[in-house]
Amino acid sequence: MKNEPSNPDVFRLIVTGGGTGGHTYPALIAIRALQNRLAVEGKALDVLWIGTAQGLEARIAPAEGIAFATVATGKIRRSSNPLKMMSAANVRDMARVPLGVAQARKIISGFEPDVVLATGGYVAVPAGLAARMCRRPLVLHEQTVRLGLANRKLAGSATRIAVSSESTVPLLPQEVRGAAVVTGNPIRPEVLTGQADKAVQALELHGFDRRLPTVYVTGGAQGSQQINGVVRDALHWLLERANVIHQCGPDNVGELRQYAATLPAASAGRYHLAGFVGPELPDVLALADVVVSRSGAGTLAELTALGKPAVFIPLASSAGNEQAHNARHLEETGAAVALLGDVTADQLRDAVGPLLADPARRDKMARRARAHGRPDAADRLVDVILSAASG
Repeated sequence: MKNEPSNPDVFRLIVTGGGTGGHTYPALIAIRALQNRLAVEGKALDVLWIGTAQGLEARIAPAEGIAFATVATGKIRRSSNPLKMMSAANVRDMARVPLGVAQARKIISGFEPDVVLATGGYVAVPAGLAARMCRRPLVLHEQTVRLGLANRKLAGSATRIAVSSESTVPLLPQEVRGAAVVTGNPIRPEVLTGQADKAVQALELHGFDRRLPTVYVTGGAQGSQQINGVVRDALHWLLERANVIHQCGPDNVGELRQYAATLPAASAGRYHLAGFVGPELPDVLALADVVVSRSGAGTLAELTALGKPAVFIPLASSAGNEQAHNARHLEETGAAVALLGDVTADQLRDAVGPLLADPARRDKMARRARAHGRPDAADRLVDVILSAASG
């Protein structure tokens, strides 16, 4: 993968990270922002993504016209029991890392990047270690409050550590805090440009009562059985107080549609059920007065940038229980409500009810959420990347 001699009008970037959307999309947004910045200066971006064949990045990068290469790596299965961490599967996967480092080192030596950007996920470890061996600047980006496992392993090798929250800095090892820069977590620019009236037209929400607040419920692209069940059990109560847009996941539409058929005619028009909300999402978020959702890093970044009051129901099985940590972090400052564990409809009513009944309370939570938001996070991360490249 040897390239032509260095061209000062071309910035060469290797991105590594992925597995999930939480690691993949911030990298993609950063690539687009860097490309735009360079274009203003009359320069081009040459980018190569190092990932795994099984991760989301293997689909996203080629679809975006980004060159893609794979390396061997291993997934570490976490456990609070140190003995379980030494399971046969973990030992076998850890043995693959040296091969991945050798492969990544060959790729990096051939590509000669100005910077290597690592956004987390276990695939980032081999490429991050290889960047140090090849003496290439390594920029880490952390989406959550606490460093993920991959970034913890790479922190000592990093030129810069871009973090999403000021709260992360004191959690870093003392010896690497000087490399930390608070950027926020990049979000899609279009999220900030939504228009509520466009959501009403696009989704044909003509039965909505605009005098009532609107609740947007989402469990992510695939939906959430937990959130769907809790909202279903509270739905009659909710529709007495609000309009509801419910993104339930494509596999769950049939069951919930059957339930919606039992709603009284007076409130049925205020309930919009969708398997998936796509391009209209920015407009739906603009219409929403309250959001009920999981608390992944990307969701938090978007909702705080918009200043949306939120009730979070974290995914309990998220890596390192990060979703619960994210939700509690915002709840502690009055920027959201966190419902943990086996959440019931009564708990949801207790959390959402005061927000629906009191616009001033919603406004207060919105201001506190916005204080955590960084809508310019992608540009801040680009600043860090360019700074690392210049030494």
